[in-house]
Amino acid sequence: MPPGVRVDPYLDFRFYVEIEGIVVAGFSDVSGLEIEVGTVEYEEGGRNGFTHEKPNRTSYSHLELEKGLTDSRELIDWMESVAAGRIDRKTVFVFLLDARGLPKWGWQCEAAYPVRYSAPDLQADQGAVAVETLELAHRGLSRMEVVGG
Repeated sequence: MPPGVRVDPYLDFRFYVEIEGIVVAGFSDVSGLEIEVGTVEYEEGGRNGFTHEKPNRTSYSHLELEKGLTDSRELIDWMESVAAGRIDRKTVFVFLLDARGLPKWGWQCEAAYPVRYSAPDLQADQGAVAVETLELAHRGLSRMEVVGG
């Protein structure tokens, strides 16, 4: 990049979610795009004042998706299927869009399946959108740049 060229960061409200090739519109919040590498501490003989750490297991946070409740049954049907013992793992993509609305960055969650569904909180004195939440476990998270975005 040439010196003096300003590069603005991407805005976090421009995104969409794709589950197994189907764009699921209307998600208002996505969280849990996290990878953590645990460590194991060990002490070296002769260096009693210092503890070493080495990488251990990698863990992936659950992906949490929130969206306004609609007539679509895709997410609740998926959850009910898993609750009945039919684990249908799917690849989930979260795409961050640039200022033109084109995908620029993406996160891929492998072999995801629902582990929790929350129906909307209903409050008679509020005029808010009814929001449902789906929490997904998965086997791995990778970030990728979208070519042409």
